[in-house]
Amino acid sequence: MQKDAYTLILEAIDSGVFRPGDRLVESDLAERFGVSRTPVREALQRLETQSMLSRDGRSLIVASLDHNQLAELYVVRAELEALAARLAAKHAAPEEVRVLQEMVEEDRGQLGDPAALSRANRRFHHQIHLASHNRYLVQQLDLVHRSMALLATTSLAVDGRGETALREHQAIVDAIGSGDEDGAANALRAHISKAFETRLKLDAAALAAKPKV
Repeated sequence: MQKDAYTLILEAIDSGVFRPGDRLVESDLAERFGVSRTPVREALQRLETQSMLSRDGRSLIVASLDHNQLAELYVVRAELEALAARLAAKHAAPEEVRVLQEMVEEDRGQLGDPAALSRANRRFHHQIHLASHNRYLVQQLDLVHRSMALLATTSLAVDGRGETALREHQAIVDAIGSGDEDGAANALRAHISKAFETRLKLDAAALAAKPKV
């Protein structure tokens, strides 16, 4: 099935082709994706409404998150992800648990490649969302993870974070596999908390590295 302009632009943002601050030009996008300008215009309007794009004068640019937005996003993410893990511990089929375990083992091969590890991380979390067997929760988490695409860098790029994150993933899978609902929720909430802490340190270091005017 052919993807529409909205999906194509959203995927380009999610994959880092378009990054926060990049200007999106209707005619350029139409040429890039081989579609007419009308569906591109409609897609841009939709993305602006969803706060994925913002205005810079007359131009539309990929939005970025300030400190408060980042904090708010991680609070919501932690609670929704914890709920997904809790429900997965209750409802996941043995096959789903085995898939999660295989993902953790495969992802060890991505250490040293932050971009690949970030993609693998999204895949792992999405698999937990599906294992919750709650379609409404999956929809809400999709929206949250869409906003995560507005982060210019991945916290998995921080030295040592990849190894730590995989240990945290293993703890989550172990709890889900044993049917420990509280343990799964707590393990995933702690995982998101550590990711947020790492993100804050990353942003603070980037701010400190900026030349003073």
